[in-house]
Amino acid sequence: MKTYLIIGNGVAGTSAAEAIRQQDPKGNITILSEEDIPFYYRIRLNDFISGDVGEDKLIAKKEAWYQEQRIDLRLNTRITTLDAAGKRLTTASGEALPFDRLLLATGSHSFLPPIEGIGQQGVFALRHIKDARAILAQAEKSEEVILIGGGLLGLEAGNALRKLGKKVTVVEFFPRLLPRQLDDKGAKRLQKLMEKMGFSFRLSAITKTITGSNGRADGIVLEGGDALKGQMVIVSAGVRPNLELAKIGGLDCDKGVKVNNRLETSASDIYAAGDVAEHQGVVSGIWPAAMQQGKVAGTNMSGGEVQYNGTTMSNILKVAGIDVAAAGNIDAEGRYESQVVSSGSVYKKLVIENNRVIGCIMVGDTKNFNTITRYITEQRDIGTLKNSLL
Repeated sequence: MKTYLIIGNGVAGTSAAEAIRQQDPKGNITILSEEDIPFYYRIRLNDFISGDVGEDKLIAKKEAWYQEQRIDLRLNTRITTLDAAGKRLTTASGEALPFDRLLLATGSHSFLPPIEGIGQQGVFALRHIKDARAILAQAEKSEEVILIGGGLLGLEAGNALRKLGKKVTVVEFFPRLLPRQLDDKGAKRLQKLMEKMGFSFRLSAITKTITGSNGRADGIVLEGGDALKGQMVIVSAGVRPNLELAKIGGLDCDKGVKVNNRLETSASDIYAAGDVAEHQGVVSGIWPAAMQQGKVAGTNMSGGEVQYNGTTMSNILKVAGIDVAAAGNIDAEGRYESQVVSSGSVYKKLVIENNRVIGCIMVGDTKNFNTITRYITEQRDIGTLKNSLL
């Protein structure tokens, strides 16, 4: 009977556990998590902050599910050491945990840039449920909120706080919002819609200092000298994979933990999936990829033979209640053939190369997005469909 250990209780770790149990009905599966609640929908943390859902509604897998699947879920458990050769983990309390197969699904953490004053009280990043709880507590004492970063998580956190009646100002280094998902025209359309809701924006702006008194933030100063007031600062500057354990174990790492098409790392019987995994030079960092990687890793860990061939980078989002979708090469520089539909609050763009869709942007209307994403993945010739897809 094999012993499977999974570090991380996100979508990658949970999907892997499901796949293992399907392949191996008798094996011992243990999921180890530093968090204090079971697997939850991270994307809905903003709904929790706004009060639209309670904490219990965030949970995707209740404790009863783990019991039914005979999965031992150990919360509030931090792993400090990985002995790859000896196939053993050590917890912060000193407990040794041997394994036959190990999955690293340790996820990622919020990146905090080296801004002067970033360590003060009232400065937050949003990644975990504990962050959402702290933001909600601070919101009760704040009227003005500054968001450093115009990425998805930042904008959604800002919208949650706007719903609570807060004045929200977004400070973005790039000249447009959602620079990874939108081109200039799409971003301007989104910005206008959000300004109508009450958001304020400072684009092409660099935060020099987070100001404060008695260790508590009270605003920021931009390069150039402009000062913005706020009792709360949320930093949304991207994420970085949690590589500490992999490095302790001597695994091959670059941007993430390097894996092959079976999601195997450089160490025997150790796999990686989700935000921490680097496959063919890519750290995907999106939910569909993490789910797919978890299934592949879990299947292979338990004796199956499945290949992971990558995931089309796509996102279907709701930004402040506005439908936004992007996939593949958004061609912000305008190098490729494109088809654009722009009317009212809607902006759509297809990026085309040799009669094949290589990218797509949709703002305000995401109809047909899944079909277009499939065409991107299949590299389908759209010659006869070119004028009708949007």
